[in-house]
Amino acid sequence: MGQKVRPTAFRVGVMEEWRSRWYATKREFANLLVEDAKIREHVKKNYGQAGIARIDIERTREEVTVRLHVARPGIIIGRKGQEVDRLREELQELTQRQVRIDIQEVAKPQLDAQLVAEEIRAQLLRRANFRRVMKRAIDQAMEAGARGVRVELAGRLGGAEMARREKMIRGSVPLQTLRAKISYGFALAVTPQGAIGIKVWINQGDYLLEEEERGHADAKAR
Repeated sequence: MGQKVRPTAFRVGVMEEWRSRWYATKREFANLLVEDAKIREHVKKNYGQAGIARIDIERTREEVTVRLHVARPGIIIGRKGQEVDRLREELQELTQRQVRIDIQEVAKPQLDAQLVAEEIRAQLLRRANFRRVMKRAIDQAMEAGARGVRVELAGRLGGAEMARREKMIRGSVPLQTLRAKISYGFALAVTPQGAIGIKVWINQGDYLLEEEERGHADAKAR
């Protein structure tokens, strides 16, 4: 049985929250969906160097809240908040709505699969050895506290004539277990030899165990 379902989508509504949170009528839905895609594309294109792990969008009748989860928030905020003000103005011009930007720092970038995939892409574009890059990414994630890591590359690896698929796995990555906190990331490295697809899965722990530990901590605090 192939595991073709994206782990994030598999868990949405069960353990994961939706990336876009709003309600619309049938007439408005398509336009707002396209608008969300444009917002994400604009932010990724202009501020990708900030290490954007996730972009959440919430809407009310009056405004759009864009919540950015980033590894390097200083790049988006800028000196005296100039960059974030400029980004807000650009998004307001793009959407023709009032926009509020909320920036949250990613505490451990090594445990976020999207950031790991983008780091692998950056190193492949610098012509680093793909096996060494994969091994280093796995080592860093495991040292940061991951329970398991899986990295998969596909394309003309190392400039080979024929495209192939290579993967490395360490620890446990149970994709079929809904309570497992699986972070998934994808990036595309467009090299002179051809495009290389990068997929990363990181097992960050267990949702239910985290809730139990949080409950015990709250009980002790009382």
